Amino acid sequence: MADFLADVAQAEAALRDLFPATPLQLNEHLSARYGAEIWLKREDLTPVRSYKLRGAFNAMRKALAAGSTRHFVCASAGNHAQGVAFACRHFGAKGTIFMPVTTPKQKIDKTRIFGGDSIEIVLTGDYFDQTLAAAQKFAADRGAAFLSPFDSADVIEGQATVAREMVEQLPGAPDLVVLPVGGGGLAAGVTRYLSTAGAPTRFFFAEPLGGASLKGALAAGEQVTLPGVDSFVDGAAVARIGDLPFAHLRGFSPDQVLTAPEDRLSITILEMLNVEGIVLEPAGALAVDVLRDLGAAGELSGRRVVCICSGGNFDFERLPEVKERAQRYAGLKKYFILRLPQRPGALRDFLEMLGPNDDIARFEYLKKSARNFGSVLIGIETSDPANLTALMARLDTSGFTYQDITSDELLAQFLI
Repeated sequence: MADFLADVAQAEAALRDLFPATPLQLNEHLSARYGAEIWLKREDLTPVRSYKLRGAFNAMRKALAAGSTRHFVCASAGNHAQGVAFACRHFGAKGTIFMPVTTPKQKIDKTRIFGGDSIEIVLTGDYFDQTLAAAQKFAADRGAAFLSPFDSADVIEGQATVAREMVEQLPGAPDLVVLPVGGGGLAAGVTRYLSTAGAPTRFFFAEPLGGASLKGALAAGEQVTLPGVDSFVDGAAVARIGDLPFAHLRGFSPDQVLTAPEDRLSITILEMLNVEGIVLEPAGALAVDVLRDLGAAGELSGRRVVCICSGGNFDFERLPEVKERAQRYAGLKKYFILRLPQRPGALRDFLEMLGPNDDIARFEYLKKSARNFGSVLIGIETSDPANLTALMARLDTSGFTYQDITSDELLAQFLI
């Protein structure tokens, strides 16, 4: 076990050739809210704006030291690709990075900037599983080293450098550490390091509600593959936690895994941006978001808590979607299908029911469902959730026929 601490120390020392330790910042806003010391480990401030560089760099460093191939392959549409690209340029190694055809141009361009002439980007597959299969076959055919984003002992060791830095930066051991979980490499590395070092620290884990693979595996006592995941938290939406990470994490209780609803997570992203000026991607905000649940359960008061902000690669073209999700979760925006009578004055009658703070954000005739009625998609946003509750009561009293589709994911996907 001591060997692991020594190996992590070596990995951290090597990382200093790339970047200084990421800041560990006491957040006054969150500390006041929860009556605790809330510290943020700012992994969004690495050169590639996520912790993924640590694991990719360490795996590549050890492979090169062992005299293996200087050609590395990975499959990723995001942070892992950028970490591998940066490490390839640092070492002067060759990298082939497979990305889905559907990857946004912004992510492709950033990966290319980080890797420069050291990398080649291959766009293949409409879905990540197809991209992954192509990358693994290519690596096997060319005798290249395939770099997993999380299912690798050397990657886990590299991610554990987050914990070593944390211990060096804190005035004392943390009472709680809250870790975001996707494939599990970061959670496995940090928990193993602190446990091996004998730190009296409790752990909680944060997963997206639509991708809670660790919680499912711990509840089942074995690996499970989710039938589907919500891709909003693209940095942590993993259907199956990695085998090696699960081997390190299987001793934890499913009660220690908290799930963050994707729409609530949007509120946290906007709050951190508007109040703190901190740009976090959805996966990077997971640990901060579940503080709500920990606070409600009485787990935070008077304690020293570290949240890992795992990444800040947020595409601001997503900001309208994030705002939309946040408003819907907060009850400040609703969508209805309204059956509007096709008679003069019907629309005016409806508009007169709106309150002074109710705004129409969407109004669209869908089709004429009958000769005397028309179906209308209407979106209304307001300043207080009670306003929409009152509006629906007035609609019921007046006899308007409507359906609230705000939480209907299938209809929302096609109509909103």
